[in-house]
Amino acid sequence: MDTNSNQSTGADANAMPWLEDVRKLIDRFQLPGVDVAALVDWQRKDVEALTEANRQAYEGIKALVERRNEILRETLAEWQTTIKDVTGSETMTKQTEAAKQGVEKAVANFRELAQMEAQARNNAWNVFQERMQENLGNLQKLLQPK
Repeated sequence: MDTNSNQSTGADANAMPWLEDVRKLIDRFQLPGVDVAALVDWQRKDVEALTEANRQAYEGIKALVERRNEILRETLAEWQTTIKDVTGSETMTKQTEAAKQGVEKAVANFRELAQMEAQARNNAWNVFQERMQENLGNLQKLLQPK
């Protein structure tokens, strides 16, 4: 059995204590030819990838919400300014121009928010996809005859 399994998981035991339990469970069965350290490391990397994907998604959503709130504040301030500035015979012309600019800005803002959301989703997916590719590579190595 691999004697390095305790050493390779020692630092991980604090971050993910359940990995040590998995290692002990596998050690108890004493399966010949099973690299316990590699299995535990594999699981650790999976959890790290999921954690990173979750962090990427969270950061993306957080940025999206912050930008959306900023857009709302800007829009309300612009509306208030427009309402104050409208006087007399120019009222209809200014309102029409303000409405046109408002629609154009709203479309641009929606486009920006959609792009931010797509980027956040892609970032999280890329982390997950990279780990799955790594898992497939590891699996192919394990399945090759020795």
